Amino acid sequence: MTKSRKPLVVLIGPMGSGKSRVGALVADQLQIPFIDTDIKIIEKHGPIADIFSNHSEGYFRGLEREEVSTALDSKYGVISLGGGAVLHPETKRQLADMPVVLFDIDREKAAERVLRKPEKRPLIASGGMDAWQRIYEERIDLYRSLAKFTIKIEDQDSFTVANEVIKWLQTLAK
Repeated sequence: MTKSRKPLVVLIGPMGSGKSRVGALVADQLQIPFIDTDIKIIEKHGPIADIFSNHSEGYFRGLEREEVSTALDSKYGVISLGGGAVLHPETKRQLADMPVVLFDIDREKAAERVLRKPEKRPLIASGGMDAWQRIYEERIDLYRSLAKFTIKIEDQDSFTVANEVIKWLQTLAK
């Protein structure tokens, strides 16, 4: 991929699927910007768990929508969306014509990741992996409908997943 062709790729999927880690690797390898909308929210408003407890999930979703809109309007770089960002109708509309990669992960693999610090994930803080599974089941059909490419996250490392994303982007550039 040449430096003059700067792709936009949007990474979606359930919490714990590796969007942030892999997104940073893809951006680094392609030498393009990386935007993690959850990190942008944290930088401006503090920890997500605090936003949920001090305000509400609805308040958080409003902040999230602002960051997602800004990121998607940039049309440049690698963008990682929080798991619930795809629920907003305007986000769904924006993603319709974009290269979207779904990171799909099973419960057991996700548990290895999300249970390390469940307090940072307010939607599963009290319900654990049962809450994760419920959220996954509620959203997976939406994720699949938005994705142009899906990677099943199994035992491969983040570099392998990043290379899969890059290979897919290269097929789009041809």
